[in-house]
Amino acid sequence: MIKSSVLTILASLFLLSCSTTQPIRDDRKTVDGTWTLDDVRYENNEGDFKAKLFDDASAVCFEGSTWFFRNNNSTGSYTIQPGSLCSGGERNIRWSIIESQGGGQQLQFKYIDQKKNDIYGRTGYRLDVVSITPSQMVLKSNVTVDGNPISVVYEFSR
Repeated sequence: MIKSSVLTILASLFLLSCSTTQPIRDDRKTVDGTWTLDDVRYENNEGDFKAKLFDDASAVCFEGSTWFFRNNNSTGSYTIQPGSLCSGGERNIRWSIIESQGGGQQLQFKYIDQKKNDIYGRTGYRLDVVSITPSQMVLKSNVTVDGNPISVVYEFSR
């Protein structure tokens, strides 16, 4: 009786550990490594926007930032260069790629400290994956400004 219970538990854990789909595993491998965020732009609305991205810094501070994603333990970082408008430095993150409810994929991340502990509890960010290739990655987040939908598009390269 105990053996069958243990086997059932082990089988359940095995199935949970294998629940990531092959496309997500492939994209995680592709994302692994260092990227440069080349451009942050806005779609679905006209005008100039002053945006604070990821509760961190202005969009202009993120352009040229370096992002590192480590696939084997789902950690990484991004580094903003210091400037008159930007508080530079490295920010540590924990990341993953998940299937979104709409059927696509999302890259999600949250801030962690040097010991890999969550900084803000359950607070994190999700970006829709538009495309991922070995040399380019495009992510998008949808936000609302004054009741109007706007998409923030992040274009990365290696």
